[in-house]
Amino acid sequence: MNAQRSARLPPDVNRVLFVRNLPFKITTEEMYEVFGKYGAIRQIRVGNAADTRGTAFVVYEDIFDAKNACDHLQGFNILGRYLIVLYYQQNKVTKKMNLKQKEEEIAQMKERYGVD
Repeated sequence: MNAQRSARLPPDVNRVLFVRNLPFKITTEEMYEVFGKYGAIRQIRVGNAADTRGTAFVVYEDIFDAKNACDHLQGFNILGRYLIVLYYQQNKVTKKMNLKQKEEEIAQMKERYGVD
């Protein structure tokens, strides 16, 4: 166990997992039951809006527990659906937001200077 703690992890590994392709009827308690087998969980957020249904964020207390869960639950079958488990990466989300902001700035500049 001590060797595991001193191992270097890839930079994309973190404590927050993003889970896709969940059954819509899965409950938070069932999520704790499935993901709790791999370590202590700090928080689970299951999407319930129309555009977030079938997704969840699972936050582990320990990064090694998150890695273990991601390795073991990738492709796991729950109620006939195969899970897609990814590490959450904030920089990808902000990059998309920055792209929209830049596109808006360009559109404003084009309008200001009369460029098509």
